Amino acid sequence: MYTDMIIKKLRMQDCVPELFSKFNRYQEVKRCWRKENGEWLLKDISFIDQWSDEEKANRITGLSYCLQKDGVVLGAFVENDLVGFASIANRIFGSNREYIQLEMLHVSYELRGKGIGKALFREICKEAKKFDAKKLYISAQSSEETQAFYRLMGCVEAVEINKKLYGEEPFDCHLEYCL
Repeated sequence: MYTDMIIKKLRMQDCVPELFSKFNRYQEVKRCWRKENGEWLLKDISFIDQWSDEEKANRITGLSYCLQKDGVVLGAFVENDLVGFASIANRIFGSNREYIQLEMLHVSYELRGKGIGKALFREICKEAKKFDAKKLYISAQSSEETQAFYRLMGCVEAVEINKKLYGEEPFDCHLEYCL
């Protein structure tokens, strides 16, 4: 665990462009999971995922919207710099009304592998329980590294697929985590 980090709830006034001034959303992807004929296969699919200023602005808008709708946004900070964040929507869904969506969870490139993502995941799960959710729903990038993280955290393939989210991101892996 990264010891110089603090996690705190973000407020609307925190959601300004400067929040992401030092945040580095970089990931070099070489392999991704794809479901073919009902079986998950690791395929050679490569790309670089790096947020532009416009994409960072879109994330600020998304976080602000989440807060406006009474969701929760957590930020992980080291020396007042955002190094990771996670958000959940204030919306329970599913046939048994048991899911709440993990909308975002990201850690700045330079600090991955130091326990920040794990700490954010654990804290956002605590927040999800306050909404009386039973399961966290995750529509996550299918990259090998991203999926390894979620599997390490105990996530499994979602029993019930959210059709709207699947339609928006058909190559994502749709996972759940029992709270």
